[in-house]
Amino acid sequence: MQRTVALGCGLPEVCRLGLASRGNTHLKPADVEHAIERGVNYLNWCGHPDGLSRAVARMGSARKQVVVAAQFQSRSARDAEREFASMLDELKTGYVDVLTLYYVESEAEWEEITATGGVWEYLDEQKRRGSLKRIGLTSHQRAFAARWTQSGKLDLVMIRYNAAHRGAQRDVFPVTQQMGIPVVTFTGLRWKALLERTPDDPPDFLPPVATECYRFCLAHPAVAVALAAPGNRSELEQTLALLDDWRPPEERARESLLAHGERVRRHAGSFW
Repeated sequence: MQRTVALGCGLPEVCRLGLASRGNTHLKPADVEHAIERGVNYLNWCGHPDGLSRAVARMGSARKQVVVAAQFQSRSARDAEREFASMLDELKTGYVDVLTLYYVESEAEWEEITATGGVWEYLDEQKRRGSLKRIGLTSHQRAFAARWTQSGKLDLVMIRYNAAHRGAQRDVFPVTQQMGIPVVTFTGLRWKALLERTPDDPPDFLPPVATECYRFCLAHPAVAVALAAPGNRSELEQTLALLDDWRPPEERARESLLAHGERVRRHAGSFW
């Protein structure tokens, strides 16, 4: 199982296990720096000031060795100018490696984004200026995401993928592999449901640990980076244990996880 991946010209090669922040995580700058020291250098920032953004802001020359991705909410060029300037100020950097258009879930949104005066127009200009390296998109809508990837406007796709949500294997990965577009996956633990028991578990079943869930995601060749979003230092350490045992899942463990994923799918609530 490949440990690092090249995301394209102008970006450093990255560890395929990435680190993400979200609104309800509590990683401190020292936690993020610890992950970087361990070799994690794809950082996905939620866009709100937090430990990850503060860690990036104080990197200095080490900034060149990491890929900083951020979720971008604007849909118009006018709003994008303010949001992008605010991001650069928070991160204390002159550029962002990847911006992913945040949760684009409908054709109407995509049309707004790509229309004259839309956010894509602004971001494409930032690419030409060198203050942005890649334009990506985050979505739960697999068929739409695959179609938008084929537009030629995207450099990266961020999609949900785990042992319970495997539709991307059918709907997205064939397109991105054919086009050579990197895929970053999120929700590798299915909001931790994969770490818990279900009413249909066989006797003596033990739920998988987080590293096995991320190992499953990373075993697929279409996945460039699988994001982990640990909520604290303890969860971070559990995740980083994968770096000490980097290998594809054993067949028996993979089959067990797939079966558990099906049970989670039945019991863990609604699925898009």
